[in-house]
Amino acid sequence: MLYFLGLLGETVSAFNVFRYITFRTAGAVVTALFFVFMFGPGMIKLLRLKQGKGQPIREDGPAGHLLTKKGTPTMGGLMILSGAVFSTLLWSNLANGYVWVVLFVTIGFGAIGFYDDYLKVKRMSHKGFGGRQRLLIEAVIGIIACYALSRLGEPPHATSLLFPFVKGLAFNMGWFFFLFGGFVIMAAGNSVNLTDGLDGLAIVPVMVAAACFALIAYLVGSVTFSDYLLLNYVPGTAELSVVCGALIGAGLGFLWFNAPPAQIFMGDTGSLALGGALGTIAVATKHEIVLAIIGGLFVLETVSVIVQVASFRLTGKRVFRMAPIHHHFEHLGWTESQVVIRFWIISFVLALIGLSSLKLR
Repeated sequence: MLYFLGLLGETVSAFNVFRYITFRTAGAVVTALFFVFMFGPGMIKLLRLKQGKGQPIREDGPAGHLLTKKGTPTMGGLMILSGAVFSTLLWSNLANGYVWVVLFVTIGFGAIGFYDDYLKVKRMSHKGFGGRQRLLIEAVIGIIACYALSRLGEPPHATSLLFPFVKGLAFNMGWFFFLFGGFVIMAAGNSVNLTDGLDGLAIVPVMVAAACFALIAYLVGSVTFSDYLLLNYVPGTAELSVVCGALIGAGLGFLWFNAPPAQIFMGDTGSLALGGALGTIAVATKHEIVLAIIGGLFVLETVSVIVQVASFRLTGKRVFRMAPIHHHFEHLGWTESQVVIRFWIISFVLALIGLSSLKLR
């Protein structure tokens, strides 16, 4: 009898590991990875069958793309979304409101991207969903998410902007926080979308950012670590580490099929959803400015487009040979792999700079 009681006690003790966020984050990574590995090939085959000619390739883009990328199916973000959502629902604490807010934005932005990809394939044009309409819907989703985050947060920082590298420096934005946070989420989604132009270019920096925010969410959601590092404690956000783990695992699985030459493109379905998720996590953890540092590559891509458009409209001249900036370097003679790997290096360096804000106070 004592033997069986001992076995029962060991079994109960073994199940205690599921209480640890670190264990569940690792579980989320592995689950999402294997989910994409298992269902990815079938999804690629189905999308190739349904789409026929695949994603339309810009005629004004690098000439080599018309040869190497033509016929490749898009909407690969469905692989990432399904794997990440399934893993999140399996491993996270579903009583945590932050998890549901991030899922709301991720699925909402993914749906917008899916419709955009659908229109592009249907019309065989790189022009999809109307820009203003898309931005308006994204803004509404972002504002709703920020309102929910403000309700989940605790005063005085529920509607505040916190500054990195400076202890305790915060600015209470009041109702303007909803507009600011919504802009951060919307900007993150579209900046990742602009970066997604070469095989593997966007997904690795996304995973790097997700890994950074898995650590940030864990630290700011812990009383002990936040006190030691002089961070502002945000109760409940540690659970977002599991969500970040699911994004990393799904991203790794997708990269297997997206590595050059890509079998499938992420499309707006994935890029908008992933960027929106990162933006929401940054707003939830009060690290919006740090996101701009860690995701500096996405910022660079976005700024290059803004500068190019503004310069052409004002002066009739272009600053870059082509925007976003990764195409500029292709026109300068860099191979696709050179652009991708060098941009990955930049994202790693920026991630280290962003993480340094956790200790430098």
